[in-house]
Amino acid sequence: MSKFWSTIVSHLTPYIPGEQPNLRDLVKLNTNENPYGPSPLALAAIAAEVNDNLRLYPNPDAEPLKLAIAGQNAGYGITPAHVFVGNGSDEVLAHAFQALLQHQKPILFPDITYSFYTTYCCLYQIAYRAIALAEDFSIRVDDYLGVANGGIIFPNPNAPTGCLLPLAEVERLIASNPDSVVIVDEAYVDFGGDSVIPLVASYPNLLVVHTLSKSRSLAGLRVGFAIGHPDLITALERIKSSFNSYPLDRLAIVGATASIKDQQHFEKTRQAVISSRRQLAARLAMKGFDVLPSAANFVFVRHPNYDAAKLAARLRGDGIIVRHFTNARIAQFLRITIGTDKACQTLLDALQSHLQEMPADF
Repeated sequence: MSKFWSTIVSHLTPYIPGEQPNLRDLVKLNTNENPYGPSPLALAAIAAEVNDNLRLYPNPDAEPLKLAIAGQNAGYGITPAHVFVGNGSDEVLAHAFQALLQHQKPILFPDITYSFYTTYCCLYQIAYRAIALAEDFSIRVDDYLGVANGGIIFPNPNAPTGCLLPLAEVERLIASNPDSVVIVDEAYVDFGGDSVIPLVASYPNLLVVHTLSKSRSLAGLRVGFAIGHPDLITALERIKSSFNSYPLDRLAIVGATASIKDQQHFEKTRQAVISSRRQLAARLAMKGFDVLPSAANFVFVRHPNYDAAKLAARLRGDGIIVRHFTNARIAQFLRITIGTDKACQTLLDALQSHLQEMPADF
């Protein structure tokens, strides 16, 4: 700690991203990256944009990308005025915390959820209240009803559990909080859920946040977007233009736009992930693991007889990295990203060996 630090910096507990080790022959199943590459159309668009135009600033409003996103959702009444884009969904969320959730009353989110929410609250000095998930790790909508709040945010499917709140229940939560902004973080919805984007036309308090990092295989490009009532989007734009007028570079704009338009590649790869998830979940269950129902590109599992931290360490020794969290309530769980079928088989073989070798912990 330095005497030159501000009070805010001194009290921050920064978000810790998933490990990105530089190891050979690594089976990387810890950060929910897509095992399949980006759209070939996206790669071609990025390559074509590497030219003399890089000396020029990009379009500050990323208009081609907003048009593409609106076009994909035009059937729900979405126009470019309903769309906000940013440098990854984390930046979009950060602007939403500043623009829409900083009120006198605490904001609400689940106790087990994306840990960046707590970080943002600390950074922007926003009061919050963590609402406990049910014993089965599901979100109980009734717990969010009749509670004074300055806004509500939750992922659907939730992270790191992968559990999905049905669309009707999401709508009940939104409808029951008409005076609060409700942000639904749909980073993983393409792997098994129904998006609430069709509800935007009916609920001016709804903001839906998406990322191209997961189902579009563009984690390295850093592109996210939000869809909501134009009044909400205007607030986000005001924050953005007071922070960074050019959040998306030229390569990101053209690559993301081409990816959004390539529905064939999107559908093919997401279905491959869904299929592999079902197979992996079933085979882990056969090995005695408790597997939470997942609608994401990962599974959240625990073994009743073996310590999760020890299993993660054993797997790491095999060059297989999974995510282990230290939060007391989920300390016996591992979050395992869905990889290729070959990567999943490597994981299963390693687990089989360790379960046979290790003495039971519980």
